[in-house]
Parts: sequence; C-alpha cells; structure tokens
Amino acid sequence: MSYFVYVLLNPQGKLYVGQSDDVPRRLSQHNDPGYRGTLHTKRHPGPWQLVHQEEFPTRSEAMRRERELKSSRGREWIRRQIESGC
Repeated sequence: MSYFVYVLLNPQGKLYVGQSDDVPRRLSQHNDPGYRGTLHTKRHPGPWQLVHQEEFPTRSEAMRRERELKSSRGREWIRRQIESGC
C-alpha cells in the first residue's frame, strides 16, 4: 500500500497539507460540507483543489514529509511550486 502527502488550495489562496492512502476520497471529504473530519478546511471556504501530491512506501515517511511541508520553509516551497506551475 502506498501513502500520499497532498496539498490543497482554495480560491482565497489558503493551503492545506495532509496525508492519506486515498487522496481522491480525502479531497471529496474536504469538499463535503457534511463531513465532520476536516475541520480546518471547513473553516475556510472551498472548493478545495489538489495542487500537489507525493507518494511514499510507508505511512511514517509520508508523515515525515507532511511535517516538512507544514513548516514555514515547506510552505514557501509549496508556494514556489504553485507559482512556477509545477
């Protein structure tokens, strides 16, 4: 089983970084107003769109990368990737 770190962006430019073994399901949950397990994305209006994802062989590796991307340096890297169209 693979695990993924994903980055979502909303129309106001807010970023959300998460990890999952099923990114399409999680994206659907983030955009579902009735789903209660995504409090951060409920506080900021969507729709949320997937702008980046990375695959890892283990959950621990995905969680490590998630922490990196949630840091200020990681968020700067994400913004540069979005601006450059990667």
